Amino acid sequence: MTELPSPSLRPGGPPSRSARRMMLVHAHPDDESINNGATMARYAAEGVHVTLVTCTLGERGEVIPPELAHLSGAALGQHRMGELAEAMRALGVDDFRLLGGAGRYSDSGMMGLPDNDDPGCFWQADVDQAAGLLAEVIREVRPQVLVTYDERGGYGHPDHIQAHRVAMRAVELAAGAGADEADGWDVPKVYWNRMPRPVAEAAFARLEDELSGLPFDKAGSIGDLPGVVSEVHVTTEVDGTAYAAAKAAAMRAHATQITVAEPYFVLSNALAQPLFTTEYYELVRGERSVGRESDLFAGVDTGVGAGEAS
Repeated sequence: MTELPSPSLRPGGPPSRSARRMMLVHAHPDDESINNGATMARYAAEGVHVTLVTCTLGERGEVIPPELAHLSGAALGQHRMGELAEAMRALGVDDFRLLGGAGRYSDSGMMGLPDNDDPGCFWQADVDQAAGLLAEVIREVRPQVLVTYDERGGYGHPDHIQAHRVAMRAVELAAGAGADEADGWDVPKVYWNRMPRPVAEAAFARLEDELSGLPFDKAGSIGDLPGVVSEVHVTTEVDGTAYAAAKAAAMRAHATQITVAEPYFVLSNALAQPLFTTEYYELVRGERSVGRESDLFAGVDTGVGAGEAS
């Protein structure tokens, strides 16, 4: 299934090198570094087995650097595969995969474009079929924690929405539905990426004050951020401040898509936005702790066999 470098995992059993295992499901290369780069770097440094599953190669992404503007379609996808590998080196993550293998599902483009109708794009994928592929990886890796987007995909991109649908269905399938129950894996905790509105408001206020000293001409707005919600929806915050440099390096690795000037960055729209090193989540599956969590594994028995379907 994997076309990218990854460690050898024991089929049908948990990776032997770590009792704590987490999986992230993202739509395109670069989404993981923007949304979860500090979290991934922190847990990788702590010895957690971090697995990234990326659903497309982002073949329809808009290229920023003029010297790379000739890249499009399959050529851009191949280039972005290399960017993903470099980003994962920066984060210390060596288990990263493409759903169904490289090229199985192509980038669907922004919502409402004719690209959405391409029969090979991820938006057109059969959800159960794609979820079945992901469920195989869940059963292999047996993560106690899975992170993905909310039902809007954070901001409405069709591939993000589809990644949410596929990830949530895969969790159901991996637990045993339609498979040998003995091989099932019931993921104890599932999180959606979130951004508390007060945190975003404060960060953009600082950006406005500092914009004149940045290599960017214009600031974005809260509406440019995915997953902004009221504080009540945020159950967990992961302090990745110590891994700010790793997150920035991973984002720089995605050079076709991102320009970084710490602690800010721009995408192809050239609108500056904050680079967050504390990352926020909403627990949507699993037992909630009292108060806000600071650890995605809070309350989880990370002994071998924890969470296995019976």
